[in-house]
Amino acid sequence: MAHSSTGRPLRSLGAVSLGTAFLVAVTGCTSSKTTTASGGSTITVGTTDQVTSLDPAGAWDAGSGTIESEVYATLLSVKNGATEVSPDLAGGIKLTGPKDYTVTLRKGLKFANGHELTSSDVKFSFDRTLKIADENGPSSLLYNLASVAAPTPTTVVFTLKSANDTLFPQVLSTAAGYIVDEQTFPADKILDDKSIVAAKPWNGPYGVTSYDKNSLVSFSENSAYGGQLGTPKTKNVQLKYYTDASNLKLDVQQGTVDAVYRTLTTADLSDLAKKKDIKVHTGSGNGIRYIVFDFNTQPYGTKTKNADRAKALAVRQAVADSVDRAQLAQQVYKNSYQPLYSSVPDGLTGADDSFKALYGDKKGGPDKAAATARLKAAKVSTPVTLNLQYNSDHYGSSSADEYALVKTQLEATGLFKVNLQSTEWTQYGKDRVKHLYPLYQLGWYADYLDADNYLSPFYSANSWVANDYDDPAVRALIKKEETETDAGKRAELLKEVQDKAAAQVPLLPLLQGSTAIVTRGEVSGVPAELTSAYTFRWAGLAKK
Repeated sequence: MAHSSTGRPLRSLGAVSLGTAFLVAVTGCTSSKTTTASGGSTITVGTTDQVTSLDPAGAWDAGSGTIESEVYATLLSVKNGATEVSPDLAGGIKLTGPKDYTVTLRKGLKFANGHELTSSDVKFSFDRTLKIADENGPSSLLYNLASVAAPTPTTVVFTLKSANDTLFPQVLSTAAGYIVDEQTFPADKILDDKSIVAAKPWNGPYGVTSYDKNSLVSFSENSAYGGQLGTPKTKNVQLKYYTDASNLKLDVQQGTVDAVYRTLTTADLSDLAKKKDIKVHTGSGNGIRYIVFDFNTQPYGTKTKNADRAKALAVRQAVADSVDRAQLAQQVYKNSYQPLYSSVPDGLTGADDSFKALYGDKKGGPDKAAATARLKAAKVSTPVTLNLQYNSDHYGSSSADEYALVKTQLEATGLFKVNLQSTEWTQYGKDRVKHLYPLYQLGWYADYLDADNYLSPFYSANSWVANDYDDPAVRALIKKEETETDAGKRAELLKEVQDKAAAQVPLLPLLQGSTAIVTRGEVSGVPAELTSAYTFRWAGLAKK
């Protein structure tokens, strides 16, 4: 998600035999409601993150996803405490042909505004996301979707471009899978937040009752929700936004805020973990932090006056030779993050330390001599000026220290002069897709926990990073690995994708780590140890 993705981390379903009739199903197809009564207390969640848009077709970032995952539902999702996708708005899903998935909806589904939710809304939602193809939206996740049909009010047929796509059920649970009200949303453009809130097109566990963008948003239980998450344990939730992480830390200490989700500094989390009335929950380290090179505007990029592909590549590779990931991890994050040498984080099947083998001292460390030789061979004059952009409200205030150290590392070689600037997230997302940043920071949390979700969003044509990198050979390999059912052969394809991409350096992986959730002692409902499949859902939270 853009990551960082709204990305919701999910565990791979693994290969599915084409002979399997049902992948996932529930008994019956009726709306699912629990009998648990909603609590009367209000829970206040604090965040430093920002919302881009409430329209699912126009946002694929964690700040927007925090709200969208509460007010919109998907056909499949991961229940709290589970690790695999299961039916949410769907009653079941069948593989009805090599390229066809057939979904049956639960009966009696409605939006909060009273409109019926039918297969027509499902078809509309997917068609709309693909048609709009917003540069900050999740349409690239639907790369293998050829068409959607709605033969009956409760039946949807997804026809894929390539057969044997066992990852598609997971795609249905991502930001690209939110179902929207076709009577509210236009088919060909993004709808503004004010109009969305007024129309009440909610089909998730909660609905928005008041909306002051990036300041304070209030939610209440959506009684129309008919999915698997059931009735929220707490009826009312507030989401409070902060521009300063230190103020957020102070408010959770004082009890003004009940929970914190994105983002406190490592030092703040360490300090709060020592408080007996506060709990810090951490999970698997599937989040990554990286630098993107814009192939248009980087030094010697294709749209610069001195465009030169060989020199542009040499600059990217020399930067890769010069960064010290271990120093970043230790000095900035106190080793709560670890060095990352591929876009695929260590621990996932198919991960390969491609950058370690190709750059620096070939052991993970920097090498000034290697960088110098690379630039000299390409006849690049030094020092090379690098305009490097970062963001501190979306990726945490520690980003300032992280990128100050990156600047120091690069300039210490004598090969680079770094102009470092920061921009707030709401503007950042608009600027980067317009190629205004030659080099810039991004982060990522997976939509589903498979190596493919760390490759296709970055290296496919019209990728989410929007840096104009496109290699037909890499695209072909990605297409192969996505439909390869032999685990050994697929691992080799994944390695080949990573090696080829690393040689071209469209992005530079820096660190991998996990997110954290902070709660006060009177709040329950967050697992003590977050699994890699965990999504922070408010429906399970309760307050004494």
